[in-house]
Amino acid sequence: MQQSIPVPRGIGATGRTMRRRSDLQWAVLPVFVLGLLAFWQALVSLGGYRDFILPGPAVVAERFVAAAQSGLLWQHTSATLVEALSGFGLALILSLTLGYLLAHTPWLERAIAPILAASQAIPVVAVAPLIILWFGPGLPAKILIAALITFLPVLLSTIVALRAIPRELREMALISGASRWQVLRYVEAPLSLPILFSGVRSGLALATTGAVVGEFVAGREGLGALINIARGLFDTPLIFVALITLAAITLGLYLIATALERLLVRWEPV
Repeated sequence: MQQSIPVPRGIGATGRTMRRRSDLQWAVLPVFVLGLLAFWQALVSLGGYRDFILPGPAVVAERFVAAAQSGLLWQHTSATLVEALSGFGLALILSLTLGYLLAHTPWLERAIAPILAASQAIPVVAVAPLIILWFGPGLPAKILIAALITFLPVLLSTIVALRAIPRELREMALISGASRWQVLRYVEAPLSLPILFSGVRSGLALATTGAVVGEFVAGREGLGALINIARGLFDTPLIFVALITLAAITLGLYLIATALERLLVRWEPV
């Protein structure tokens, strides 16, 4: 296809709105973090809590440095990252493939929708022990758990994104002689990105949660396992270190997804 496809007004506006909201969120974030730290320190000081109950920010920071210098923190963080990213990658491939099929086959979506809805009634935490039992406590089981918890948000965003594209654009491309592959590449893929990325951001956060669930159930490595170890040792500052690291990982993945969206979605105002 030689001619460019015009961007629908509604979809372009959606992308710009998402970017404006993202800018506002990052402007508020430092203020929120400083306020949270101040509240945390005030709570510890006024309550007179001991470190094994509620450690202060300075105690947690000291424990963070010690865990980082010993290599303990990186060992468990890298394990969680591998599990989360591998699970997300698997879920992304399956979700995009099935989402494209369901978006173009309404009768198949109607047949599968009840099954997908029913599957959400079963928490992944309840299914995780079975997955560990079937696949063992190794890396594949944790990747599968992360993929399961990530799958549905990305699948739904894929279907919604493809359904939001006006039918006239597809028909115009087909009339112009485009093949199905060209319609996907030049029409559907670019125009579905803004909505699709909302599912990707949610999926990345959930993938980390899925990895930690697997580590809670059966794991010797990973931040979930580190929390279990610290809990057994009554090392509450180390629990806070693991939780803060999880939050930092999720924030970092969110930033990467947002930067990738800004790189790929460069529509001019219409």
